[in-house]
Amino acid sequence: MSELLGSTRRQLVDSPFLAAATGRIPSRRPVWFMRQAGRSLPEYREIRAGIGMLESCFDPALVCEITLQPVRRHGVDAAILFSDIVVPLKAAGIDLDIVSGVGPVIANPIRSTADVAALPHLEPGAVGAIGEAVQLLTAELGDTPLIGFAGAPFTLASYLVEGGPSRNHERTKALMHSDPATWHALLGALTDITIGFLQAQLQAGVDAIQLFDSWAGTLSLAQYRTFVLPHSERVFAELSDWGVPRIHFGVGTGELLGVMGEAGADVVGVDWRIPLPDAARRVGAGKALQGNLDPAVLFAGQEAVDTEVRRIAAEADEAIALGSAGHIFNLGHGVLPDTDPTVLTSVVELVHSL
Repeated sequence: MSELLGSTRRQLVDSPFLAAATGRIPSRRPVWFMRQAGRSLPEYREIRAGIGMLESCFDPALVCEITLQPVRRHGVDAAILFSDIVVPLKAAGIDLDIVSGVGPVIANPIRSTADVAALPHLEPGAVGAIGEAVQLLTAELGDTPLIGFAGAPFTLASYLVEGGPSRNHERTKALMHSDPATWHALLGALTDITIGFLQAQLQAGVDAIQLFDSWAGTLSLAQYRTFVLPHSERVFAELSDWGVPRIHFGVGTGELLGVMGEAGADVVGVDWRIPLPDAARRVGAGKALQGNLDPAVLFAGQEAVDTEVRRIAAEADEAIALGSAGHIFNLGHGVLPDTDPTVLTSVVELVHSL
C-alpha cells in the first residue's frame, strides 16, 4: 500500500525542510515552529470562537484553515497538521475530553489488566475526517510540506493511567514497575493506535511525521530503555517503508537523546536545555537535529531574540560539523499563547537570511 501511494505523493524536491531532514543541503536554513497554529494568532482565536478543541480537530475545513494560517502569516518552511495528541484515543472510542485550562481528562482511567484488555482499537474510518483534512491541505500548500503527527505511546499511556495531566506521574511509574506485563500490554495497544493514526495521515499525503513524547522527560534512562523504547521503535519501524522523514521529540529529554536517537527517527528534536553540539554528540552522526530556541526568549525584545537565533544557528553549524545530517530551526517546545506573532515572523526572516 505504501509503495502504491508513494507514487502519487507530492514531489517537493526543492523543500528546504525535507532537504535538511534527509541529509541533503537545503537552499536556505529551514524553520517552522511547534504549536505555530494556535492561540498566539488572532485569526486562530477568531475562527475557533465557541468551538471546542476536539470538535475543531474533526472538522476538515477548519483543520485546513488553521493549519494554513501560520504558513500564510510567517512564511515557515513546513506546516504541521492542526490536531491534538488525544485525537486518536477519542476516535477509537475512549471517553475523554479536553478541558480548558486543564488539558485532556479521561473519564475512566486505566487501573488494571482488565482495563487494558477492554481498550478499543482504532478503526480506519474513525479518522476519515483527519485524512480529508490532509487531502485539503496538500491541495492548498503548494511547495510547502505538511507534517503529520501523533502522541507517542508513553505519553498517551500517562494520560490514560493518570486520568489527565500529572506533575509526578506516580500512577504511571507505579504500574510500570509493579506490573510490567500489564504495562507492556497497554503500550502495545497504544502503539497500534499510534501507528494506525499516522498511517491514515500518510495514506492521505503528509510529507513527514513527528512523534511527540511530551512526558518522556520525566523518565530515567533505565526506565525509558526498558518500558518505552521498544514501543517507540515499533512505531518508527512500521512506518519506515513510506519513505518520509520521521521526527522524534520530547521535552526535558537531554539525558535521553542518545537512546531516543536509537528509536529509529531520521530527525531528533532538541529542547532548549541542551546545546545543539552536545545533542549531536549524544544522538550520534547521521541524524538531523531540530530546535532549539527557548519559547520564553520570544518575550525578551527583538535584540535579545536576534542574538539567540544567531547563537543557535552557529551551534547548529557546529553540530553539523560533528556529524549531524542537518538542522531544522525550531523552538525547544511549542509557541506560548501570549507570544507576539510579529516576533515569530521576524525569526523566520532572520533564519532565512543566515
